[in-house]
Amino acid sequence: MLFNSYIFIFIFLPIVLLGWYGLNFYKKYRLANLFLAGMSLWFYGYFNLYYLAIILVSIGLNYALSRLLTRVPADSRHTLLFRRTGLLAGIVLNLGILFYFKYYDFFIENINFIFQTDYTLKHILLPLGISFFTFQQLSFVVDRCLGKCEHYSLINYITFVTFFPQLIAGPIVLYKEMIPQFEDHSRRCPDASSFARGIYLFVLGLAKKVLLADTFALVANYGFAQTFSLDSISTVAVILAYTFELYFDFSGYSDMAIGLGRMFNIELPVNFDAPYRACSIKEFWQRWHITLSRFFITYVYIPLGGSKKGKTRMLLNTFIVFLLSGLWHGAAWTYVAWGAMQGLLVVWDNLGIIGINGREEKRPARYHIPAWLGWIFTFTLFNLSLFFFRSQSMAGAMQLFKNLFSGTFTGKIYEIAAQLDISELYVIKQALEMVSPDLVRYMYLVFLLLLFVLSFQLVFRPTALERTMRGELTSKRCWLICILLIWCIVSLSQVSTFLYFNF
Repeated sequence: MLFNSYIFIFIFLPIVLLGWYGLNFYKKYRLANLFLAGMSLWFYGYFNLYYLAIILVSIGLNYALSRLLTRVPADSRHTLLFRRTGLLAGIVLNLGILFYFKYYDFFIENINFIFQTDYTLKHILLPLGISFFTFQQLSFVVDRCLGKCEHYSLINYITFVTFFPQLIAGPIVLYKEMIPQFEDHSRRCPDASSFARGIYLFVLGLAKKVLLADTFALVANYGFAQTFSLDSISTVAVILAYTFELYFDFSGYSDMAIGLGRMFNIELPVNFDAPYRACSIKEFWQRWHITLSRFFITYVYIPLGGSKKGKTRMLLNTFIVFLLSGLWHGAAWTYVAWGAMQGLLVVWDNLGIIGINGREEKRPARYHIPAWLGWIFTFTLFNLSLFFFRSQSMAGAMQLFKNLFSGTFTGKIYEIAAQLDISELYVIKQALEMVSPDLVRYMYLVFLLLLFVLSFQLVFRPTALERTMRGELTSKRCWLICILLIWCIVSLSQVSTFLYFNF
């Protein structure tokens, strides 16, 4: 089930809200948790019942491991061995499931290529959100084995894993920030302010997805399908369209998830903090997909030694984290290349050769550049890295670099811009066709440029979350939300999935 669908907005969400607050009103707390978990499983299973079986097996195995850890006395001389065995089992269990469904075919393809074998590919259907709920449970199991957290009731654990706002594409939540909220009975009562701000944030996120991301997708999808015929100008337009599509799509989902959490009086962690304002790649990754960075720092970077084993080891650990982050996004060498590029750029930042004026740095840099120049470098380099991220093959990515630096102009930009044949432009299009049909292609180009200008403005203005948390919900803001919601609902006739569903 998608947030941007009629069934979710008009059927699922009202039912789950009424059921949750109704059961809690009569102090049926356990039943309310069971209801919420059941509805969340319906939300997940709506895509495919096959997915539902996978997540239930994953939950059952991880919970059983946590249960086994409670049977070992804390003062037993075998406790340490048992916990280490449990830690290994938990890691193998979760990463094994993830590997089978996400990386098995990729692994076999490379084995066949290297050793000239012909092992059969399974073409396994990738369960939605498996990377998210696997990391979520892995963090719990690891901390259980390290003695950092307690064992919880089955219903609380299921609710923690399956809570539908964050189930499919994050934020990647931790048990210690979620389960205590579900156990806090004071959060079971409706909070008018939290609920209103939740609706406000949900609608802003929905507008990001439906009105902006899906519009940019028309240009990006067509452009990447025409990789080998793009000129320099159209290549710039296509990658900018994808850059904004990716941001508005994923940050829009995160805003909707946090907004839905607020409707249930549950606070989800921030996942985006205006990353396109960053003046260095290091700062960028402190603002983009924050909960994924938190996971890798806590469960990969620090266990590898972090920065405590010398600068060289710290730089290597940083690069490993980004290499794994690239692979986390998908089973393809393009994602590995993207992760490697990001890792090398962050390593460069950590060398402390160039610093940004006005930015706090733990280690002084040899040279400093203005913040505006740092922003240009950061935004440009991230755009270039998306050649790898979005392309279907390394050959396609390399072709985009060739296109960009070819210095050619064939007029392809008009064909690219013409993909913006949306209903909002219908009247203008008809009027121009009556006056001069040749003007229509210029109309699409102007509209594309206006979209880029609007997007850059939104990048440097307060984020949806900042707008939600600041000040009162005035009548002006309420009218704005009503207009955006109606506009989005009208535009839901062509429902599209979120990009990070594929990761």
